[in-house]
This record gives sequence, C-alpha cells and structure tokens, in this order.
Amino acid sequence: MPFHLNTTLIPESALVLDLSQPVSPKSPHIPGAQPAYQMTLWTTADRTISALKRNGVVNEPGVNVELVNMTFHVGTHVDALGHFSCGACMHGGRTTDDTVGSLALRDLDAAQIPMTITRAILLDLSGLDGGSYLEGGRPITAQDIEETIAKNDVALAPGDIVVIHTGWGRFYDDRRSSYASSCPGITLEAARYLTDHKVFAIGSDTMAVEVVPGVDPTVVMPVHIHTLVDCGVYLIENLRTEELAQQGVMIFTLVMLPLNLKGATASPVRPLAIIQK
Repeated sequence: MPFHLNTTLIPESALVLDLSQPVSPKSPHIPGAQPAYQMTLWTTADRTISALKRNGVVNEPGVNVELVNMTFHVGTHVDALGHFSCGACMHGGRTTDDTVGSLALRDLDAAQIPMTITRAILLDLSGLDGGSYLEGGRPITAQDIEETIAKNDVALAPGDIVVIHTGWGRFYDDRRSSYASSCPGITLEAARYLTDHKVFAIGSDTMAVEVVPGVDPTVVMPVHIHTLVDCGVYLIENLRTEELAQQGVMIFTLVMLPLNLKGATASPVRPLAIIQK
C-alpha cells in the first residue's frame, strides 16, 4: 500500500509498514456474536446524473455513495474500555447501569481511546513450537513472553504497546472460518505479566489477542476482563504482523489513530509501524 510522506520528522531511511488487514464482506467474523460486514452502493454516478438532468443540471456530476452495515470489531480495530464488563462492573468503578445505554455506550467509548504515537515491542512467538505459526487454541504463557524478552535483551517500559506475532494472521483471508473460531493467544497469567509492566495496549495478529478456546471452559474471555475492565489496557485485534516479523526488529514506533466514534465499543484503525533503519 503506498504512503504519502511529506515530513522531515521521519528520516528517508525509515521503513513504514501498514499493520492493518483489509475489510470486505469476506472479512472474518464470529457468527452469533458479530454481524458480517455488508456494503452496497446507496447511489451511483449513473443514477445521480439522471436525477440531476431531470432538474436541469447540465454538467453531469456523478456521485457514488456507499451504505455500510458492520460491527467495528471486524478487521483491524482497537477495543474501547466499555467493550466488556465483569458482571455489572466496568472500568474505573463504573457500572453497566451508568455506562451502557439502549443504543450506545454513554462512557468508556471509542471516542475516548487516545490517539497514539508510542514505542512498540514486537514479540515473535510464531516459532515456539518449531513451525512458522502457532495453532489455534495454543496458550502463550507468561514464561513464553518473559523468555522471549530476555533472549532478545529488551525491557518493557510503561506506556509501551506490545505486539504479539503468532503467525495466525496468515489465515485471515485463506481460512476465515477457522481463523475466527479459534486462535493462539495469551493466557490470563501472561496478560497480568504485561499489565504489571504498565503497558498501554496489547495487540496481536488474531481475532481475540487471548487464547481461544480458553484454558478453562468455565471462564470466558478472562484477558478481556482483566485488561479492559480491571486495568484500562487496550486490546488491538487482527493486526497484520507478518511483514513486521520478517524485518527481524523488535522495537519500532507505532502510530494509531482511532476514529472519533461516540458511543462505539471499538474503532477501526490503520496502524503504522515506523522502523528506523
């Protein structure tokens, strides 16, 4: 994907990578939990030209406008803190009665997700089992993360974004149903390790960041509850990390600008990785 870079703030030698997955009617979604992405052209150039001609317009301005039906949890997106509750409890002492309206969130919505330019650390865990990707349902433990960090001689700092490359993102287009029905991901223990280091967000090349199915079938989405509700740490899902991992770098600058979506539980994003060469 081409970039328009017109700034002296980024050296010409820097590499800029798009970390977003495409959004289309074929994008993976979780049936029963998420509606499929649908788009149609609400009006087309031919129709608008004909309509305007009937009103005496002579310069034939053709207008194409789409109509979209989607959840903001399709494609690459960042979860708002109001995406999850634990019972009636939500982040920061709020409750579902305070926060969840009949049509939209009253608080903790996508409009409150900060615009972000920060240091990010890529943890390439795709080879943990000797292959090029981790299988769906493979838990990533705190020990896995700690050993990877130690082996690469880096240190987490408050405010970092941790990006986890599992290799599962290669199936975003090719195996959409299995991509969405399971994924490798971090355990609750691993999430606690990262939040203890005061990270700003955790991202991954999967639908959920956390392992699906979970380790305990009686406990559903514990990482979402821990990060979003307990800690106020954002989750970035469906990142495209393959090319980033191929660069062999761990530390880069991540630019992420959520949309100003009042009341929404997530925002589509097109994150950029800036790698200093």
